[in-house]
Amino acid sequence: MFWIWIILGIIAIVIIWFIAAYNGFIRLRNMVREAFSTMDVYMKKRYDLIPNLVETVKGYAGHEQATLERVISARNAAASASNLEARLEGESALTGTLRSLFALAEAYPDLKANTNFLDLQRQLQSVEADIANSRKYYNSVVRMYNTKTQSFPSVIVASIFGFKHEPLFEIEAGERENVRVQF
Repeated sequence: MFWIWIILGIIAIVIIWFIAAYNGFIRLRNMVREAFSTMDVYMKKRYDLIPNLVETVKGYAGHEQATLERVISARNAAASASNLEARLEGESALTGTLRSLFALAEAYPDLKANTNFLDLQRQLQSVEADIANSRKYYNSVVRMYNTKTQSFPSVIVASIFGFKHEPLFEIEAGERENVRVQF
C-alpha cells in the first residue's frame, strides 16, 4: 500500500509540473506576441511618416530618384510582408534605406533647413527610438521563450504541443556598415 502512495505522489508531481510547464509556454508565447504587436505599432507609425519624408526630399533632391524609390520600395515590402521572418527582413532593409535617405539629405543645405523636413526627421527619430526599445523587449522575451523551448525537460512539453523557436529581430550585415553617398 505504501508503494501505491509513492507512485501516485510521483504521478501527481509529474502532472503538476506538466501543467505548469505548459502554462509557462502559453504565458511566454503571449508575451512574444504582445512584444511584436507593440513593435508593430511603432513600425506602422514609421510607415506613415516615410511617404511625407520622401515627398519633402523629392522637392529638393528630385534627381535622386533611385534613392527615393528604394526607400518607398523597402517600406512597401516591409509593410506587406506575409510572415514574421519576411517582416523582420523587410524592416532591416527599410532601416538601411532610411539611413541612405538621411545621408543624402546632408548634401542639400536647403533641405536640412526646411522646417517640414526637420519636423518629420524629429518625428522619425522619435519613432526609431521607440522601435529600438521595443526590439530590445521583443528580443528579450523571445530569448526567454526560445531558452524554454530548448531546455530539458521543458523541451518535451514544447515538442508535444508544437511550441517552436521564434526568430530574434536582428540587424542585417549591411546595416553594420557606414552608408556611402556618392554624387
